[in-house]
Parts: sequence; structure tokens; C-alpha cells
Amino acid sequence: MKTVTDNIMRRVKDLGEGAVFTPKDFLDVAERGMVDVTLKKLLDRGRVRRLARGLYDLPKQSALLQTQLSPDVDAVAQAIARRFRWRIVPSGAHAANLLGLSTQVPAKAVYLADGIDRTKTFTIGSRTLVFKASRPRDFGGNANPISAVVIQALRHLGKEGINQETIAKLRARLPEKARQQFLRDARYASDWIYPVAKTIARSKSEDRHG
Repeated sequence: MKTVTDNIMRRVKDLGEGAVFTPKDFLDVAERGMVDVTLKKLLDRGRVRRLARGLYDLPKQSALLQTQLSPDVDAVAQAIARRFRWRIVPSGAHAANLLGLSTQVPAKAVYLADGIDRTKTFTIGSRTLVFKASRPRDFGGNANPISAVVIQALRHLGKEGINQETIAKLRARLPEKARQQFLRDARYASDWIYPVAKTIARSKSEDRHG
């Protein structure tokens, strides 16, 4: 008969290496007290890693260095957001970096957060995560998560910072379905973003003909 520890560890393994989680992610498996005890047991056994109070991950291993890799910042942010029931979207330089529009890794990973009344900061290892209180319209209305990230990245670059290389990178990065969704969502962003979205959504054949 499987124990609570077995069930939680199976869930963690199913999430895969690099997954970040909180005790709340396992409340469908056992009561909170039992979840806390189980995660402490797994921590003591070296099966999971504690990143901060109430925040854990299944660390990725470097085969070359034979050591644990640093946690994925975006996975950490998503776990924190689930924990506090925030809606978040990467913002500024962080959004541009995630989309490959910038190679510079910002010292602080900044997120807009809908559901908080003031800026909150978390330090995880050597990285700092900043969650800024924002309004729903800052998310591009009801834009889907991918569209919201693109909107934030374009806002960071600014109208004058968009060029053909930017367009090409976003076309390569976004599947056709995501490009068309972004076009629909961009209607509710800044006016100058919609023409950019139209260019990104166009097919190569449309480019050739006009």
C-alpha cells in the first residue's frame, strides 16, 4: 500500500526535474500537516531542495559538473504566484530576455502581479524576484499569458526599438496559433503595438506579396 510519502514523491517526479512547488500543491494528496512532515522527510533524505520557507524544487543535475543547478527563476515565480493566488506576467528586461529579444540577464526578475497592494521582493539564491502591484489593464486586458509576455517585452523595447530582427525573432519563437492569438490580444494594448502584431502574424508568403 502506497504511503503519503510515496504519493507525494511520485507527484514530484511526474512534475520533472526543475519543478518548483509549495505545500499547497499537494493538499489534494494529504492534509497540510502531513504534507509539511513529508516534505521535511524528503528534504532530509536529499530528495528535494528547499529554496525558501515553504518553497521547494526537484533540482536539475549537471552531468558535467556533478552538482545541482540553480532553480529556474520563472518556475519559482509561478510557484509563488500559485501559493498566493496572484496572476503574474514577466515585465521589462526580464520579459525581453525570456523571449530571446535580449541576451542580457537582468539582476532582478520583475513581474507584474494582480492581487497585491504593494511591491514584494523574494531572494532565491543569487537572484532577486520582484513582484509589482499592477492593474488588470497592465496585463493587456484579458490577454492570454503568452500574449501578455510579448506585450510587456515590446513595451520595454519601445516603439523605436522594434526592428526587423525583433519581428523575425518573435515569429520564430511563437507558433502560428500563438501569433494569431497575440494579434487578437494586441487590440487592447498600446495603439502602436497592434501594427507590430499584424506584422508578426503575417505569413512569409504575405510578406513576399506585399
